[in-house]
Amino acid sequence: MQLIGIDTGGTFTDFVVVADGRLRVHKELSTPAAPEQAILAGLAALGIDRTTARIVHGSTVATNTLLEGKGARTVFVTNHGFADTLTIGRQARPALYELCPLPEPPPVAPELCLEIGGRLAADGSVIEAIDVAELARLVETIGTLEPQAVAISLLFSFLDDRFERQVAAALPGTLFVTRSSEVLPEQREYERGIATWLNATTGPVMRRYLERLAAELAPAPLGVMQSSGVTAEPDYAARRAVNLLLSGPAGGLIGARHVATAAGHPRILTFDMGGTSTDVALIDGDIALTSEGRIGRYPVGVPMVDMHTIGAGGGSLASVDAAGVLHVGPQSAGASPGPACYGQGGTTATVTDANVVLGRLPAGLRLGGRVVLDGAAARAALALLGTALGGLSAEEAAAGVVAMANEHMAQALRVISVERGIDPRDFTLVAFGGAGGLHVCALAEALGMRRALAPTAAGVLSALGMVVARPGRRLSRTVRRALDELDAAEVAALVAEIAAPGLAALAREGHARETLSQAVAVDVCYAGQSFALTLSWADAGAVATAFHAAHEARYGHRLDLPIEVVNLRVALDAPAPTAAVAAAAAGGDLAADLATRYPVHARAALADRGGLDGPAIVCDDIATTWVAPGWTAAVDTAGNLLLERSPPA
Repeated sequence: MQLIGIDTGGTFTDFVVVADGRLRVHKELSTPAAPEQAILAGLAALGIDRTTARIVHGSTVATNTLLEGKGARTVFVTNHGFADTLTIGRQARPALYELCPLPEPPPVAPELCLEIGGRLAADGSVIEAIDVAELARLVETIGTLEPQAVAISLLFSFLDDRFERQVAAALPGTLFVTRSSEVLPEQREYERGIATWLNATTGPVMRRYLERLAAELAPAPLGVMQSSGVTAEPDYAARRAVNLLLSGPAGGLIGARHVATAAGHPRILTFDMGGTSTDVALIDGDIALTSEGRIGRYPVGVPMVDMHTIGAGGGSLASVDAAGVLHVGPQSAGASPGPACYGQGGTTATVTDANVVLGRLPAGLRLGGRVVLDGAAARAALALLGTALGGLSAEEAAAGVVAMANEHMAQALRVISVERGIDPRDFTLVAFGGAGGLHVCALAEALGMRRALAPTAAGVLSALGMVVARPGRRLSRTVRRALDELDAAEVAALVAEIAAPGLAALAREGHARETLSQAVAVDVCYAGQSFALTLSWADAGAVATAFHAAHEARYGHRLDLPIEVVNLRVALDAPAPTAAVAAAAAGGDLAADLATRYPVHARAALADRGGLDGPAIVCDDIATTWVAPGWTAAVDTAGNLLLERSPPA
C-alpha cells in the first residue's frame, strides 16, 4: 500500500509518497482554475498505481471559493425578526478610527434572507411552532429565488433541532441544505449563522470538486484533511465544507509536530512560508484548536487549528507607493506568472527574486526539479524596484524587501507567543514551506531564539502531514451549566450523546469502535464573562484548579467568581495510517555553475560531516536553507537540519 499526501498551494501542488517506510517527494505547479489537473499530472509523474494507493488531500478550493466571492447562491432561513442577523453581525468596525468607512456588502443579500416560525426559548421550550401553510409559502418563495443552497439557522436549535429538521425536510432534494444544528450546535446566533452560511455557500462547489476528484482517482480511496487536523471521507467533507477552510495549513502543523517530536523538540513555533502566504503557530505538546478563527472578514466558529496567517510569501510582490514607501505583499505573483526568476514572464520583484539577488537562493538552482532560477530576470526586477525607491541598487532594494518581509513574519510570530504571555526563547523554531528555510535564522534572531529546525521534506511538509494525520471528528455542543452542578454521570451521558454521530460516521468509514480514542474538553469561563478557555475534562475539581491557573497565565489575574461550563467538546480519533516515516532522499544534483557568493552544500552530504558554519546555503530537491552568519547547521539522524545560534563572543 502506498500512502500519498497531496497539498494544493497557491504556487505549487506538493506530493509525498510513503511505501515500505520510505518517502518520495514531488512538486507540480498548481493549476488554480482546475486544481485536479496538477494532482493528476503529479500522480502520473510519480508513476502511482492507484490500485495500491490511499490518498489524503488538503484542498484550497473552499477557501478560494469564499475569498474570491464565487460561492453558491444561498438562501438564509431564520426566525421572525432575525433576517438581518448576518448583516448586523457584532457591529464591530474593522478600523476603529476610520471616520468614513466604506460599506461592506452583507454576506447574504436581503432578498435572500427569509423568516419563519419555529421559535424556541433559551430553555428549549417552544414559543412558536411552525405553521404548515407558512412553511409551504417559504418553500414556494425559495423556489422562485432559484438558489443552489439553503442555510437554516433557527434560535436555540442546539437545544432542540426539530424545527430546523422540519424546514429541511420540506425542501427539494436538488438543493444543498445545511442546518446550524449539524454544523455548529453552539450558542451565539451570529457565529452559528455565519458558519451555517459558509457551509452552504461553499458546499456545492466543494461537493462537485470532490466528486470529480474522487472519480478521477478511483480506485484509490480519498481522504480529505479538515481544518481541525483530522481527515474524513469525501462525502462527509463535502457536507461539512466549512471544516475545510484551513485544510492545507492544518496538514503543515501535523507534519511539523510529527518530525519535531521525533527529533526531540516537543515545544515548537512553526513557520510555514509558501508562495502566497505565511502561517505561524505554537505547539506545546498537542496542536491547539480554536473556535474563534477567521477567514477574510468572517468568523469561523467550527474547530480549526490555532494559527495566524499573513499575506507574505515567497511570491509576495514588492511595490512602491506614491509617497515612495516600500510595501511587500499581500498581493502575490501566484503560480502564473510567478516570480520573475521563474522565467514565466513575471517582471515585478518578489521576495523570492530578492533572495536570488542576495545570493541566498542560487541562480541556476532547479526548484522542485522543474523551475530553473533565472538570476538575470530577478536582478532586472529588483533594479526596477531600486529605481522606484530613489536610485537604490538591485542589492539594496533586495535587502529592503527581505527585511520588510522578515519584520511582517516576526510580528506574526510575536502574536502567537509574546502577545499571549509565552516566551519564544523556550521553543524551537520549525521552518518549512518552499521559502521557510531562507528566513528562519533572521526570524529566530528577531525573537531571541537560539535553536531552529529545517525538517526533512520541509518543502512539502504539509503533504507529509496529510500522510501521518489521523482520521477523526471534532464535535461540540453548548451546555451552559455551572461547573459545580455537573457530576461525572451527567457529563458521561452528554459525551455519549455528542459522540454518537461521530462514532457512526467513523464506523461507516471502516474504523472499528475499539480502535478509536476519545478525549473530552470543556470551554469554561467565570460567570458573566463572554469568552472562555478550553481545558481537558477530568472532573469538576481538576477543571476549576486548572481554569484559575490558566486564566491568571493568560490575563494576569484570577477572580473569586463561580465557574461556568459553556461548551462540551469531544475529539474522536482513529489510528494513524502510518506510524513512522523514514528520512526523505534529500540532496539531488547541484548544478556546477550555481551563481552565488556563498558555499552551497547538498543536505544529504552533510550527514557525513559534523556540521558547518554560516554563511552557507544548504539545498535539497525541494527546499533551500540559508545558514546566516553566526549560525551553525548539522543534519540529525532523521535528516532534519538543526540550526543553532553561536553564543555571543
